[in-house]
Amino acid sequence: MYPVPRLLYQAWRQRGAPLALFDTHVSHHLCWPWDLDIFGELNNGRALTLYDLGRIPWSARIGLTATLREHRWQVAVAGASVRYRRRVHAFDRILMRTRALGWDARFFYVEQSMRLPSGEVASHVLIRSAVSDPGGIVAPARVLAAMGRPDLPSPELPPWVRAWIEAEAERPWPPMQDA
Repeated sequence: MYPVPRLLYQAWRQRGAPLALFDTHVSHHLCWPWDLDIFGELNNGRALTLYDLGRIPWSARIGLTATLREHRWQVAVAGASVRYRRRVHAFDRILMRTRALGWDARFFYVEQSMRLPSGEVASHVLIRSAVSDPGGIVAPARVLAAMGRPDLPSPELPPWVRAWIEAEAERPWPPMQDA
């Protein structure tokens, strides 16, 4: 079940000064016992949900949420690449950082990380997100114009992001077919 109360809490807790588009949003989370898998560590699916809980307040602080509401647009994760490096256990405190990296003609790219109190990075995710309306994907340039940032160029995406985009373009779709 999606943790709606946690989402509402994070939205309330993380409200604050608006952020510039490329500023880093910092949020704090706690790993609860119901976030664990059978091995007693943060479940990988729940980790992605916790990343949602960092991205949603970030979206509000950069002005995206208000723009989505105004235009009745939606945003969806269109791809993700996650690296898990350290175990997160029950009651571990997590510091999350969220920031925009840039965009291309169709998607926005967002980077997030979870850090433990020791400072070690527990995981890192690259999110490709798409804004859509009933007609399909809304181009990032149109979204940025609606946010009052027309003609804002994307910074050059880091090489590792460009390599991931290229690899995803080679991936077959639809996936494996029945023989």
